[in-house]
Amino acid sequence: MLTRLTAYLVFSLLVALWDALHAADSPPATGPNIIVVMPDDVGYGDYSSLGAPILRTPAVDGFKKQSQLFTQFHLSPTCSPTRAALLSGRHEFKNGVTHTIFERERMSLETITLSQVLKTAGYTTGIFGKWHLGDEEAYRPENRGFDEVYIHGGGGIGQTYSGSCGDVPGNTNINPTLWHNGNFVKTEGYCTDVFFEQAIEWIDGNLAAEKPFFAFIPLNAAHTPLVLPKKYYQHYLGQPGVSEDVAKFYGMIENIDTNFGKLLAMLDKRGVADNTLVIYFGSDNGGSAPATKIFNAGMRGSKAMPYQGGTRVPSFFRWPASGIQAGTDCDALAAHIDIFPTLAGIAGATLSAEVKKQVEGRNLLPLLKNPKAEWPERTLVHHVGRWGKGESPEGSKYKECAIRNSRFSLVNNTELYDLKADPGQATNVIADHPDVVASLRATYEQWWQDVQPYLVNETAIGPTVNPFKAMYWKKFGGGPTAADMKRMDPTSTIIPH
Repeated sequence: MLTRLTAYLVFSLLVALWDALHAADSPPATGPNIIVVMPDDVGYGDYSSLGAPILRTPAVDGFKKQSQLFTQFHLSPTCSPTRAALLSGRHEFKNGVTHTIFERERMSLETITLSQVLKTAGYTTGIFGKWHLGDEEAYRPENRGFDEVYIHGGGGIGQTYSGSCGDVPGNTNINPTLWHNGNFVKTEGYCTDVFFEQAIEWIDGNLAAEKPFFAFIPLNAAHTPLVLPKKYYQHYLGQPGVSEDVAKFYGMIENIDTNFGKLLAMLDKRGVADNTLVIYFGSDNGGSAPATKIFNAGMRGSKAMPYQGGTRVPSFFRWPASGIQAGTDCDALAAHIDIFPTLAGIAGATLSAEVKKQVEGRNLLPLLKNPKAEWPERTLVHHVGRWGKGESPEGSKYKECAIRNSRFSLVNNTELYDLKADPGQATNVIADHPDVVASLRATYEQWWQDVQPYLVNETAIGPTVNPFKAMYWKKFGGGPTAADMKRMDPTSTIIPH
Protein backbone atom coordinates (compact mmCIF):
# COMPACT_ATOMS: atom_id res chain seq x y z
CA MET A 1 0.00 0.00 0.00
CA LEU A 2 2.81 2.37 0.87
CA THR A 3 4.44 1.75 -2.49
CA ARG A 4 1.23 2.53 -4.41
CA LEU A 5 0.55 5.61 -2.31
CA THR A 6 4.08 6.87 -2.84
CA ALA A 7 3.81 6.29 -6.57
CA TYR A 8 0.56 8.22 -6.71
CA LEU A 9 1.97 11.13 -4.72
CA VAL A 10 4.95 11.30 -7.06
CA PHE A 11 2.60 11.21 -10.05
CA SER A 12 0.45 13.99 -8.59
CA LEU A 13 3.54 16.13 -8.07
CA LEU A 14 4.62 15.56 -11.67
CA VAL A 15 1.17 16.55 -12.96
CA ALA A 16 1.26 19.72 -10.85
CA LEU A 17 4.72 20.58 -12.12
CA TRP A 18 3.64 19.99 -15.72
CA ASP A 19 0.64 22.27 -15.31
CA ALA A 20 2.68 24.95 -13.57
CA LEU A 21 5.40 24.94 -16.19
CA HIS A 22 3.16 24.82 -19.24
CA ALA A 23 -0.27 26.25 -18.47
CA ALA A 24 0.62 29.71 -17.19
CA ASP A 25 2.92 30.59 -20.03
CA SER A 26 0.99 28.86 -22.83
CA PRO A 27 0.72 31.19 -25.81
CA PRO A 28 -2.66 31.91 -27.41
CA ALA A 29 -3.62 29.09 -29.76
CA THR A 30 -2.95 29.84 -33.43
CA GLY A 31 -4.40 26.68 -34.96
CA PRO A 32 -8.00 25.74 -35.72
CA ASN A 33 -10.57 24.41 -33.30
CA ILE A 34 -10.27 20.61 -33.29
CA ILE A 35 -13.03 18.02 -32.94
CA VAL A 36 -12.40 14.26 -33.02
CA VAL A 37 -15.38 11.89 -33.07
CA MET A 38 -14.82 8.14 -32.68
CA PRO A 39 -17.62 5.57 -32.31
CA ASP A 40 -16.96 2.13 -30.85
CA ASP A 41 -17.06 -1.24 -32.66
CA VAL A 42 -18.47 0.13 -35.93
CA GLY A 43 -17.07 -1.44 -39.11
CA TYR A 44 -15.76 -0.02 -42.37
CA GLY A 45 -18.83 -1.51 -44.02
CA ASP A 46 -21.34 0.11 -41.67
CA TYR A 47 -21.77 3.39 -43.59
CA SER A 48 -24.07 3.90 -46.56
CA SER A 49 -21.49 5.75 -48.65
CA LEU A 50 -19.00 2.91 -48.13
CA GLY A 51 -21.38 0.21 -49.31
CA ALA A 52 -23.60 -0.67 -46.34
CA PRO A 53 -26.75 -2.09 -47.95
CA ILE A 54 -29.17 -1.51 -45.06
CA LEU A 55 -27.86 1.21 -42.72
CA ARG A 56 -28.80 4.86 -43.15
CA THR A 57 -26.00 7.33 -42.34
CA PRO A 58 -26.83 10.58 -44.20
CA ALA A 59 -24.70 12.87 -41.99
CA VAL A 60 -21.50 10.86 -42.42
CA ASP A 61 -22.28 10.35 -46.10
CA GLY A 62 -22.62 14.10 -46.56
CA PHE A 63 -19.49 14.71 -44.50
CA LYS A 64 -17.58 12.34 -46.79
CA LYS A 65 -18.32 14.63 -49.73
CA GLN A 66 -16.81 17.56 -47.79
CA SER A 67 -13.75 15.68 -46.52
CA GLN A 68 -10.65 13.76 -47.39
CA LEU A 69 -11.05 10.06 -46.72
CA PHE A 70 -8.05 7.95 -45.75
CA THR A 71 -8.88 4.57 -47.25
CA GLN A 72 -5.95 2.72 -45.65
CA PHE A 73 -6.17 4.02 -42.11
CA HIS A 74 -5.52 1.50 -39.34
CA LEU A 75 -6.21 1.40 -35.62
CA SER A 76 -5.64 -1.29 -33.00
CA PRO A 77 -7.77 -4.47 -32.96
CA THR A 78 -9.63 -3.46 -29.77
CA CYS A 79 -10.73 -0.33 -27.92
CA SER A 80 -8.39 0.53 -25.02
CA PRO A 81 -5.32 -0.09 -27.20
CA THR A 82 -6.61 2.28 -29.87
CA ARG A 83 -7.29 5.02 -27.34
CA ALA A 84 -3.82 4.63 -25.84
CA ALA A 85 -2.10 4.74 -29.23
CA LEU A 86 -4.11 7.73 -30.45
CA LEU A 87 -3.47 9.82 -27.34
CA SER A 88 0.23 8.93 -27.12
CA GLY A 89 1.39 8.72 -30.72
CA ARG A 90 2.99 5.32 -30.14
CA HIS A 91 2.01 1.66 -30.11
CA GLU A 92 -0.33 0.77 -27.27
CA PHE A 93 2.07 -1.83 -25.83
CA LYS A 94 4.55 1.00 -25.16
CA ASN A 95 1.86 2.52 -22.93
CA GLY A 96 1.43 -0.74 -21.02
CA VAL A 97 -1.95 -1.40 -22.66
CA THR A 98 -2.23 -5.02 -23.76
CA HIS A 99 -5.87 -5.74 -22.90
CA THR A 100 -9.15 -4.06 -22.03
CA ILE A 101 -9.32 -5.34 -18.42
CA PHE A 102 -7.13 -6.79 -15.64
CA GLU A 103 -5.34 -3.44 -15.08
CA ARG A 104 -3.85 -3.89 -18.55
CA GLU A 105 -6.19 -1.19 -19.91
CA ARG A 106 -4.44 1.46 -17.80
CA MET A 107 -2.33 3.91 -19.82
CA SER A 108 1.13 4.22 -18.27
CA LEU A 109 1.53 7.24 -16.02
CA GLU A 110 4.78 7.99 -17.83
CA THR A 111 2.87 8.63 -21.07
CA ILE A 112 2.51 12.27 -22.10
CA THR A 113 -0.86 12.70 -23.75
CA LEU A 114 -1.99 14.63 -26.78
CA SER A 115 -4.35 16.65 -24.58
CA GLN A 116 -1.45 17.73 -22.36
CA VAL A 117 0.53 18.86 -25.38
CA LEU A 118 -2.38 20.76 -26.91
CA LYS A 119 -2.84 22.63 -23.63
CA THR A 120 0.73 23.93 -23.96
CA ALA A 121 -0.35 25.43 -27.29
CA GLY A 122 -3.21 27.37 -25.70
CA TYR A 123 -6.08 24.91 -26.22
CA THR A 124 -8.75 24.04 -23.70
CA THR A 125 -9.57 20.34 -23.82
CA GLY A 126 -12.66 18.21 -23.27
CA ILE A 127 -13.61 14.52 -23.45
CA PHE A 128 -17.16 13.22 -23.81
CA GLY A 129 -17.91 9.50 -23.78
CA LYS A 130 -15.69 6.49 -23.21
CA TRP A 131 -12.24 6.80 -21.60
CA HIS A 132 -11.29 3.17 -20.82
CA LEU A 133 -7.65 3.89 -19.99
CA GLY A 134 -7.88 3.50 -16.23
CA ASP A 135 -10.59 4.29 -13.68
CA GLU A 136 -8.30 4.85 -10.71
CA GLU A 137 -7.74 8.50 -9.85
CA ALA A 138 -4.23 8.91 -11.23
CA TYR A 139 -5.26 7.41 -14.58
CA ARG A 140 -8.50 9.33 -15.17
CA PRO A 141 -8.69 11.97 -17.92
CA GLU A 142 -8.82 14.92 -15.51
CA ASN A 143 -5.26 13.96 -14.57
CA ARG A 144 -4.16 13.33 -18.16
CA GLY A 145 -4.68 16.77 -19.67
CA PHE A 146 -8.45 17.16 -20.03
CA ASP A 147 -10.11 20.28 -18.59
CA GLU A 148 -13.68 19.09 -19.18
CA VAL A 149 -14.48 15.45 -18.39
CA TYR A 150 -17.85 13.82 -19.07
CA ILE A 151 -17.46 10.06 -19.18
CA HIS A 152 -18.66 6.68 -17.97
CA GLY A 153 -16.45 4.13 -16.23
CA GLY A 154 -15.08 0.83 -17.50
CA GLY A 155 -15.30 -0.30 -21.10
CA GLY A 156 -19.06 -0.13 -21.51
CA ILE A 157 -21.84 1.54 -19.58
CA GLY A 158 -22.80 -0.77 -16.72
CA GLN A 159 -19.96 -3.23 -17.34
CA THR A 160 -17.68 -4.35 -14.52
CA TYR A 161 -14.70 -6.71 -14.33
CA SER A 162 -12.46 -7.67 -11.46
CA GLY A 163 -9.85 -5.09 -10.50
CA SER A 164 -9.84 -1.49 -11.61
CA CYS A 165 -12.13 -1.53 -14.66
CA GLY A 166 -15.82 -0.99 -14.01
CA ASP A 167 -18.73 1.41 -14.24
CA VAL A 168 -21.09 2.51 -11.47
CA PRO A 169 -23.50 -0.19 -10.19
CA GLY A 170 -26.65 -0.73 -12.19
CA ASN A 171 -25.75 1.79 -14.87
CA THR A 172 -27.44 1.67 -18.26
CA ASN A 173 -27.31 3.43 -21.62
CA ILE A 174 -30.64 5.07 -20.85
CA ASN A 175 -30.47 7.75 -18.12
CA PRO A 176 -26.83 6.91 -17.32
CA THR A 177 -24.93 8.14 -14.29
CA LEU A 178 -21.79 9.87 -15.59
CA TRP A 179 -18.57 11.28 -14.17
CA HIS A 180 -18.45 15.04 -14.72
CA ASN A 181 -15.43 17.01 -13.54
CA GLY A 182 -14.96 15.08 -10.32
CA ASN A 183 -18.62 14.40 -9.48
CA PHE A 184 -21.31 11.96 -10.49
CA VAL A 185 -24.32 13.35 -12.34
CA LYS A 186 -27.54 11.47 -13.02
CA THR A 187 -28.63 12.25 -16.56
CA GLU A 188 -31.82 11.80 -18.55
CA GLY A 189 -31.90 10.40 -22.06
CA TYR A 190 -30.02 7.95 -24.24
CA CYS A 191 -26.24 7.98 -23.71
CA THR A 192 -25.14 9.07 -27.21
CA ASP A 193 -27.67 11.91 -27.19
CA VAL A 194 -26.41 12.94 -23.75
CA PHE A 195 -22.73 12.89 -24.73
CA PHE A 196 -23.30 14.96 -27.87
CA GLU A 197 -25.55 17.43 -26.06
CA GLN A 198 -22.86 18.03 -23.44
CA ALA A 199 -20.12 18.29 -26.05
CA ILE A 200 -22.11 20.79 -28.13
CA GLU A 201 -22.89 22.88 -25.06
CA TRP A 202 -19.21 22.92 -24.05
CA ILE A 203 -18.07 23.77 -27.59
CA ASP A 204 -20.65 26.54 -27.80
CA GLY A 205 -19.39 28.00 -24.53
CA ASN A 206 -15.81 28.03 -25.75
CA LEU A 207 -16.85 29.67 -29.01
CA ALA A 208 -18.65 32.40 -27.05
CA ALA A 209 -15.54 32.91 -24.90
CA GLU A 210 -13.30 32.77 -27.98
CA LYS A 211 -11.29 29.90 -26.47
CA PRO A 212 -9.70 27.53 -29.01
CA PHE A 213 -10.60 23.97 -28.08
CA PHE A 214 -9.91 20.29 -28.59
CA ALA A 215 -13.12 18.28 -28.23
CA PHE A 216 -12.59 14.52 -28.06
CA ILE A 217 -15.85 12.56 -28.46
CA PRO A 218 -14.97 8.85 -28.17
CA LEU A 219 -18.38 7.24 -27.89
CA ASN A 220 -19.34 3.98 -26.17
CA ALA A 221 -21.88 3.16 -28.91
CA ALA A 222 -22.21 0.86 -30.70
CA HIS A 223 -20.40 -1.26 -28.08
CA THR A 224 -22.45 -3.68 -26.02
CA PRO A 225 -24.67 -3.72 -24.05
CA LEU A 226 -27.11 -3.13 -26.90
CA VAL A 227 -29.55 -1.01 -24.92
CA LEU A 228 -31.34 1.88 -26.62
CA PRO A 229 -34.90 3.16 -27.14
CA LYS A 230 -36.85 0.93 -29.52
CA LYS A 231 -37.77 3.92 -31.70
CA TYR A 232 -34.10 4.13 -32.71
CA TYR A 233 -33.94 0.62 -34.16
CA GLN A 234 -37.45 -0.72 -34.82
CA HIS A 235 -37.30 0.15 -38.55
CA TYR A 236 -34.40 -2.30 -39.00
CA LEU A 237 -36.30 -5.24 -37.53
CA GLY A 238 -37.32 -7.83 -40.10
CA GLN A 239 -34.94 -6.70 -42.82
CA PRO A 240 -32.98 -9.46 -44.62
CA GLY A 241 -30.36 -11.04 -42.38
CA VAL A 242 -31.00 -8.57 -39.56
CA SER A 243 -31.44 -10.14 -36.13
CA GLU A 244 -32.72 -8.10 -33.20
CA ASP A 245 -29.16 -7.54 -31.98
CA VAL A 246 -28.04 -6.34 -35.41
CA ALA A 247 -31.09 -4.05 -35.58
CA LYS A 248 -30.07 -2.53 -32.24
CA PHE A 249 -26.48 -2.22 -33.41
CA TYR A 250 -27.64 -0.44 -36.57
CA GLY A 251 -29.94 1.78 -34.53
CA MET A 252 -27.00 2.85 -32.37
CA ILE A 253 -24.99 3.76 -35.47
CA GLU A 254 -27.86 5.67 -37.05
CA ASN A 255 -28.29 7.61 -33.82
CA ILE A 256 -24.57 8.48 -33.81
CA ASP A 257 -25.01 9.74 -37.36
CA THR A 258 -28.00 11.88 -36.36
CA ASN A 259 -26.06 13.46 -33.50
CA PHE A 260 -23.00 14.01 -35.66
CA GLY A 261 -25.25 15.88 -38.06
CA LYS A 262 -26.44 18.12 -35.20
CA LEU A 263 -22.83 18.88 -34.28
CA LEU A 264 -21.98 19.86 -37.86
CA ALA A 265 -25.11 22.00 -38.08
CA MET A 266 -24.09 23.86 -34.92
CA LEU A 267 -20.68 24.66 -36.42
CA ASP A 268 -22.38 25.99 -39.53
CA LYS A 269 -24.83 28.06 -37.48
CA ARG A 270 -21.99 29.61 -35.47
CA GLY A 271 -20.04 30.35 -38.64
CA VAL A 272 -16.93 28.44 -37.47
CA ALA A 273 -17.01 25.37 -39.71
CA ASP A 274 -14.42 26.81 -42.07
CA ASN A 275 -11.66 26.98 -39.48
CA THR A 276 -12.59 23.93 -37.43
CA LEU A 277 -10.76 20.68 -38.10
CA VAL A 278 -13.28 17.87 -37.74
CA ILE A 279 -11.98 14.31 -37.79
CA TYR A 280 -14.43 11.44 -37.88
CA PHE A 281 -13.00 7.97 -37.29
CA GLY A 282 -15.48 5.37 -38.45
CA SER A 283 -14.66 3.26 -35.38
CA ASP A 284 -12.07 2.52 -32.72
CA ASN A 285 -11.36 -0.94 -34.17
CA GLY A 286 -12.73 -3.29 -36.77
CA GLY A 287 -16.38 -4.11 -37.17
CA SER A 288 -18.41 -6.20 -34.77
CA ALA A 289 -19.89 -9.56 -35.71
CA PRO A 290 -22.56 -10.50 -36.68
CA ALA A 291 -23.01 -7.18 -38.53
CA THR A 292 -19.82 -7.88 -40.50
CA LYS A 293 -21.54 -10.96 -41.94
CA ILE A 294 -24.01 -8.65 -43.67
CA PHE A 295 -21.35 -6.40 -45.22
CA ASN A 296 -17.66 -5.98 -44.38
CA ALA A 297 -16.34 -4.04 -47.40
CA GLY A 298 -14.71 -7.19 -48.76
CA MET A 299 -12.39 -7.60 -45.78
CA ARG A 300 -11.49 -10.64 -43.74
CA GLY A 301 -11.88 -10.53 -39.98
CA SER A 302 -13.45 -8.23 -37.43
CA LYS A 303 -12.77 -6.72 -34.03
CA ALA A 304 -10.07 -8.51 -31.97
CA MET A 305 -8.51 -10.07 -35.08
CA PRO A 306 -5.22 -9.13 -36.82
CA TYR A 307 -6.65 -9.17 -40.34
CA GLN A 308 -7.67 -5.98 -42.13
CA GLY A 309 -11.25 -6.34 -40.95
CA GLY A 310 -9.99 -5.94 -37.40
CA THR A 311 -7.93 -2.79 -37.86
CA ARG A 312 -8.95 -0.84 -40.98
CA VAL A 313 -11.44 1.97 -40.44
CA PRO A 314 -12.64 4.92 -42.54
CA SER A 315 -11.12 8.21 -41.40
CA PHE A 316 -12.50 11.54 -42.64
CA PHE A 317 -10.73 14.91 -42.28
CA ARG A 318 -12.50 18.22 -42.95
CA TRP A 319 -10.87 21.63 -42.53
CA PRO A 320 -11.95 23.94 -45.38
CA ALA A 321 -9.65 26.84 -44.45
CA SER A 322 -6.59 24.61 -44.82
CA GLY A 323 -7.24 23.75 -48.42
CA ILE A 324 -8.13 20.11 -47.84
CA GLN A 325 -9.83 19.06 -51.05
CA ALA A 326 -13.40 17.98 -50.47
CA GLY A 327 -14.48 14.59 -51.72
CA THR A 328 -10.96 13.21 -52.16
CA ASP A 329 -9.40 9.90 -51.15
CA CYS A 330 -5.91 9.22 -49.85
CA ASP A 331 -4.60 5.67 -50.19
CA ALA A 332 -1.38 6.14 -48.17
CA LEU A 333 -0.85 3.78 -45.25
CA ALA A 334 -1.77 5.81 -42.16
CA ALA A 335 -2.60 5.03 -38.54
CA HIS A 336 -3.90 6.29 -35.22
CA ILE A 337 -0.34 6.96 -34.01
CA ASP A 338 -0.18 9.70 -36.67
CA ILE A 339 -2.90 11.80 -35.01
CA PHE A 340 -0.69 13.04 -32.15
CA PRO A 341 2.05 14.60 -34.33
CA THR A 342 -0.53 15.82 -36.85
CA LEU A 343 -2.67 17.71 -34.34
CA ALA A 344 0.34 18.93 -32.37
CA GLY A 345 1.81 20.31 -35.59
CA ILE A 346 -1.44 21.92 -36.71
CA ALA A 347 -1.90 23.46 -33.25
CA GLY A 348 1.60 24.91 -33.30
CA ALA A 349 2.73 23.00 -30.21
CA THR A 350 6.43 22.74 -29.51
CA LEU A 351 7.35 19.17 -28.67
CA SER A 352 9.93 18.59 -25.96
CA ALA A 353 12.75 16.12 -26.51
CA GLU A 354 10.89 13.68 -24.26
CA VAL A 355 7.73 13.88 -26.35
CA LYS A 356 9.64 13.58 -29.61
CA LYS A 357 11.21 10.40 -28.27
CA GLN A 358 7.78 9.05 -27.34
CA VAL A 359 5.97 9.75 -30.60
CA GLU A 360 6.34 7.14 -33.35
CA GLY A 361 3.68 8.44 -35.74
CA ARG A 362 4.00 10.77 -38.71
CA ASN A 363 2.48 14.17 -39.41
CA LEU A 364 -0.31 13.68 -41.96
CA LEU A 365 -0.40 17.33 -43.02
CA PRO A 366 1.52 16.77 -46.30
CA LEU A 367 -1.12 14.20 -47.30
CA LEU A 368 -3.94 16.48 -46.23
CA LYS A 369 -2.54 19.14 -48.55
CA ASN A 370 -1.91 16.64 -51.34
CA PRO A 371 -3.32 13.09 -51.12
CA LYS A 372 -0.71 11.95 -53.66
CA ALA A 373 2.25 13.45 -51.80
CA GLU A 374 5.34 11.33 -51.34
CA TRP A 375 4.89 9.01 -48.36
CA PRO A 376 7.86 6.78 -47.52
CA GLU A 377 7.29 3.08 -46.95
CA ARG A 378 6.54 2.08 -43.38
CA THR A 379 5.62 -0.92 -41.27
CA LEU A 380 2.80 -1.17 -38.75
CA VAL A 381 2.45 -3.83 -36.06
CA HIS A 382 -0.92 -5.05 -34.82
CA HIS A 383 -1.25 -7.37 -31.84
CA VAL A 384 -4.53 -8.33 -30.23
CA GLY A 385 -2.81 -9.04 -26.90
CA ARG A 386 -5.47 -10.25 -24.46
CA TRP A 387 -3.45 -13.21 -23.20
CA GLY A 388 -4.78 -14.66 -19.98
CA LYS A 389 -4.37 -13.06 -16.57
CA GLY A 390 -0.98 -13.99 -15.14
CA GLU A 391 0.25 -15.53 -18.41
CA SER A 392 3.61 -14.60 -19.85
CA PRO A 393 3.41 -12.40 -22.97
CA GLU A 394 6.06 -14.61 -24.56
CA GLY A 395 3.55 -17.39 -25.08
CA SER A 396 1.45 -15.07 -27.26
CA LYS A 397 4.30 -13.53 -29.21
CA TYR A 398 3.04 -14.86 -32.54
CA LYS A 399 -0.62 -15.29 -31.61
CA GLU A 400 -3.15 -12.91 -33.16
CA CYS A 401 -0.54 -10.54 -34.55
CA ALA A 402 0.33 -8.94 -37.87
CA ILE A 403 3.13 -6.82 -39.28
CA ARG A 404 2.48 -5.05 -42.55
CA ASN A 405 3.71 -2.51 -45.04
CA SER A 406 1.81 -0.88 -47.87
CA ARG A 407 1.65 -4.14 -49.85
CA PHE A 408 2.18 -7.20 -47.65
CA SER A 409 0.82 -8.35 -44.29
CA LEU A 410 2.46 -11.16 -42.31
CA VAL A 411 -0.16 -12.62 -39.97
CA ASN A 412 0.60 -14.90 -37.01
CA ASN A 413 4.11 -15.39 -38.41
CA THR A 414 2.73 -18.06 -40.76
CA GLU A 415 0.46 -16.29 -43.26
CA LEU A 416 1.52 -13.73 -45.86
CA TYR A 417 -0.99 -11.77 -47.90
CA ASP A 418 -0.41 -9.54 -50.91
CA LEU A 419 -2.86 -6.76 -50.05
CA LYS A 420 -2.64 -5.15 -53.48
CA ALA A 421 -3.66 -8.31 -55.30
CA ASP A 422 -5.70 -9.83 -52.49
CA PRO A 423 -7.20 -7.20 -50.16
CA GLY A 424 -9.60 -9.81 -48.80
CA GLN A 425 -6.64 -11.86 -47.53
CA ALA A 426 -7.89 -15.12 -48.99
CA THR A 427 -4.64 -16.59 -50.35
CA ASN A 428 -1.56 -17.29 -48.25
CA VAL A 429 1.50 -16.55 -50.45
CA ILE A 430 4.18 -17.05 -47.81
CA ALA A 431 6.07 -19.57 -49.95
CA ASP A 432 6.30 -17.12 -52.88
CA HIS A 433 8.06 -14.22 -51.13
CA PRO A 434 10.82 -15.49 -48.83
CA ASP A 435 12.71 -12.18 -48.83
CA VAL A 436 9.61 -10.24 -47.79
CA VAL A 437 8.89 -12.74 -45.03
CA ALA A 438 12.45 -12.57 -43.73
CA SER A 439 12.39 -8.77 -43.67
CA LEU A 440 9.03 -8.54 -41.89
CA ARG A 441 10.02 -11.21 -39.38
CA ALA A 442 13.25 -9.41 -38.54
CA THR A 443 11.40 -6.13 -38.01
CA TYR A 444 8.82 -7.86 -35.84
CA GLU A 445 11.47 -9.56 -33.71
CA GLN A 446 13.09 -6.19 -33.02
CA TRP A 447 9.72 -4.62 -32.23
CA TRP A 448 8.89 -7.40 -29.77
CA GLN A 449 12.16 -6.88 -27.91
CA ASP A 450 11.67 -3.10 -27.91
CA VAL A 451 8.24 -3.22 -26.25
CA GLN A 452 9.10 -5.60 -23.41
CA PRO A 453 10.32 -2.91 -20.95
CA TYR A 454 7.07 -0.98 -21.46
CA LEU A 455 4.69 -3.78 -20.42
CA VAL A 456 4.28 -2.26 -16.97
CA ASN A 457 0.80 -3.59 -16.16
CA GLU A 458 1.32 -7.33 -16.63
CA THR A 459 1.67 -8.14 -12.93
CA ALA A 460 -0.30 -5.19 -11.57
CA ILE A 461 -2.73 -5.90 -8.75
CA GLY A 462 -5.90 -3.89 -8.95
CA PRO A 463 -8.11 -2.60 -6.15
CA THR A 464 -10.53 -4.97 -4.45
CA VAL A 465 -13.44 -2.65 -5.24
CA ASN A 466 -13.84 -0.93 -8.59
CA PRO A 467 -13.05 2.78 -8.14
CA PHE A 468 -16.25 4.01 -9.80
CA LYS A 469 -18.36 1.73 -7.62
CA ALA A 470 -16.53 2.78 -4.47
CA MET A 471 -17.00 6.48 -5.29
CA TYR A 472 -20.65 5.92 -6.20
CA TRP A 473 -21.44 4.13 -2.93
CA LYS A 474 -19.60 6.81 -0.97
CA LYS A 475 -21.74 9.53 -2.57
CA PHE A 476 -25.12 7.82 -2.77
CA GLY A 477 -24.90 5.08 -0.14
CA GLY A 478 -25.40 1.37 -0.55
CA GLY A 479 -22.79 -1.28 -1.14
CA PRO A 480 -21.84 -4.32 -3.17
CA THR A 481 -24.36 -7.04 -3.97
CA ALA A 482 -23.46 -10.71 -4.08
CA ALA A 483 -23.03 -10.39 -7.85
CA ASP A 484 -20.73 -7.42 -7.34
CA MET A 485 -18.63 -9.38 -4.88
CA LYS A 486 -18.24 -12.19 -7.37
CA ARG A 487 -17.10 -9.73 -10.01
CA MET A 488 -14.63 -8.22 -7.57
CA ASP A 489 -13.01 -11.60 -6.97
CA PRO A 490 -9.47 -11.37 -8.43
CA THR A 491 -9.75 -15.03 -9.52
CA SER A 492 -12.77 -14.23 -11.71
CA THR A 493 -12.63 -15.58 -15.26
CA ILE A 494 -15.16 -13.11 -16.69
CA ILE A 495 -14.21 -12.26 -20.27
CA PRO A 496 -15.10 -8.85 -21.76
CA HIS A 497 -17.16 -8.37 -24.89
